[in-house]
Amino acid sequence: MDKEIVLVTGGASGIGKATANRLALGGAHVVVADIQLELAGQVVSQIKNVGGSAEVCELNVAEEGAAAAAIAAIVSTHGRLDGAFNNAGIVGPKTKLLEIDPLQWAQVLAVNLTGVFSCVQAEIAQMIQQESGGSIVNAASICGLVALPHAAAYNSAKHGVVGLTKSAALEYGPKNVRVNAVCPGFIDTPMLEQGAGANAQILAGVVSNVPMRRVAEAEEVADVVAWLLSAQSSYVTGVAMPIDGGWVTQ
Repeated sequence: MDKEIVLVTGGASGIGKATANRLALGGAHVVVADIQLELAGQVVSQIKNVGGSAEVCELNVAEEGAAAAAIAAIVSTHGRLDGAFNNAGIVGPKTKLLEIDPLQWAQVLAVNLTGVFSCVQAEIAQMIQQESGGSIVNAASICGLVALPHAAAYNSAKHGVVGLTKSAALEYGPKNVRVNAVCPGFIDTPMLEQGAGANAQILAGVVSNVPMRRVAEAEEVADVVAWLLSAQSSYVTGVAMPIDGGWVTQ
C-alpha cells in the first residue's frame, strides 16, 4: 500500500516538528513545510535517518498564492494529498489592545488566520477531487476558546481558526473531507519560551494554574493530531479539541 501523503506547515520546530516525526513513524510520507528551510531540512534528515519518508518544502503561508503553489507541487509529484496539519504560526505582540501597532496586528492575522485559510482552501480543493477525500487539522489554541490578556491579535486569530474549522467541516463533510482543530495549552516549545518560559517565576505561575500541574510535551499534541488525521477518527469532524491539562475547564 502506498504511503499517505501528509503536509505539515510550521514543521521545522515545536509541535510541527513533533507531529512530522510522529506521522513519519506511523508510515506517512511527510512534507515538512516551513519558512525556516534549514531547520525543516534537519527535521527531514532526522526522519530519514530512522527509516522514515519525508521531504522539505519552503513555504511562507502569509505570502499570497504560496500555499496553493506548494500543494500543487505536492500533487504534481505524488498525485494526491491525504492529510494536512496547518500549524504555522507566530506569537505576536504581548501588549494591551490600545497599544497594538496595526502592522503587528496585520502580521499576526496574516500568518495565524489568513495563512490557515489559504492552506485549507487549497487542500480542500484538491481533496474533493480525490475519491478518498482527506483529513485536515488546524492549529488553534486555548486562545481560540478563551482569551488571554495582552494577546488580542493572537486571541482573535485563533478564534478565527476555530470558526474556519467548523465552517469547512460543515460545508465539505459531504465530500468526505474532515476538518478539525487542536487547541493546545501551555506546551514545552520554542513559542512558550518566547513568552512565559523565558521567566521561571511566570512559568511556575502558569503551571500552578493548570489542573494537571505541568506543561505538555509537543509529542502529546502530535499524538492527538495524528489520531485526528487517521482513519481511527473517521466520524470526527468540526471539533476544536483542547490539549491543555484541563486549563479551559476552570
